Amino acid sequence: MSRPPGHPALAPFGTTIFATMSALAVRHDAINLGQGFPDTDGPEVILAAARQAIAGGRNQYPPGPGVPELLAAVAAHQQRFYGLDVDPGSQVLVTVGATEAIFSTILALVQPGDEVVTFEPYYDSYAASIALAGGVRRTCVLRFPDFAVDETSLRAAFSERTRMVLLNTPHNPTGKVFTRAEIEFIAQLAREYDAWVVTDEVYEHLIFDGAEHIPMATLPGMAERTLTISSAGKTFSTTGWKVGWVSGPADAVAAIRAVKQFVTYVGSGPFQPAVATGLGLGDDVYAGLGRTLQAKRDLLVAGLREAGLAVSVPRGTYFVIADAASLGARDALEFCRELPERAGVVGIPVTVFCDDQDAARTLVRFAFCKRDEVLREACRRLGSLAS
Repeated sequence: MSRPPGHPALAPFGTTIFATMSALAVRHDAINLGQGFPDTDGPEVILAAARQAIAGGRNQYPPGPGVPELLAAVAAHQQRFYGLDVDPGSQVLVTVGATEAIFSTILALVQPGDEVVTFEPYYDSYAASIALAGGVRRTCVLRFPDFAVDETSLRAAFSERTRMVLLNTPHNPTGKVFTRAEIEFIAQLAREYDAWVVTDEVYEHLIFDGAEHIPMATLPGMAERTLTISSAGKTFSTTGWKVGWVSGPADAVAAIRAVKQFVTYVGSGPFQPAVATGLGLGDDVYAGLGRTLQAKRDLLVAGLREAGLAVSVPRGTYFVIADAASLGARDALEFCRELPERAGVVGIPVTVFCDDQDAARTLVRFAFCKRDEVLREACRRLGSLAS
């Protein structure tokens, strides 16, 4: 053969860090706080709705845009929580998780040579999706410990070739919830450079300490240039169901649907009506999601501090970032490779989410979306680092 297999745009990415660290967890019987998935199931009413859908014969291809009750539920959710008017028939598309929504949206809107502004550290699929679309990644660095947006850096990331801003709030991996002032500044630049804003809001209901999640689409003049992405996986602890969605202007959603039909076509048939049930649950359920996770966050933050690590306290998501430099670490990747054997715990080096390696040289991400007894044991094990 004249050319080896594999897309050249993916050559820099290789095997994901999650596969590497999960293998180390198994080898050393370590507690895996690397991947962001809960170790308990979501609300029983949602699980029961899925079982009912399966028993009721909803096991074939669902409609391409999504089942009608889920489209309606997404639209109702946007109105209920944010006052956004969304037409379920033309402005919502159900996807196989938020990851497919992100990929299909980027592929639909970004042409080769277009620039995409995002914030680093960034979720790893962003970089791969931009590369596959032929786009050029431009980043604004969020720096430990407060991860505030540097307005000078962000403005410098924009140019006449900027096509899209990819914003994740609440933010993985930092746990940052972007402030209103930050959201408004991003919106100002998007309008100035006539750019789309694509928002990944999968952690929208998992916020703490009274923080406010502000969807970009709620800002004046931004609904017509914003694609909003979310999913059921994080909110309802059903990450394996892979039910996500994107909402926004009808013409843009149609363009995304044109891509999506050749990626997965459809998926998650019996889980879609179950997610519709979940989206309609009461305010008490939604409030409880944040309270439960906040307690888990506090448990792990305390354990990390007792182990001698400096910690940035997150205001949302599943994750907390700690600086291992206080333990003498000089390289987070090396530290994380040694940690399963050294302390029986797995974390993820934040450098894998960054272009600017120096900005996160000794930072480690840990997930706290686990049972309390698992977190307590992880803290006990991490305590050995202090000595």
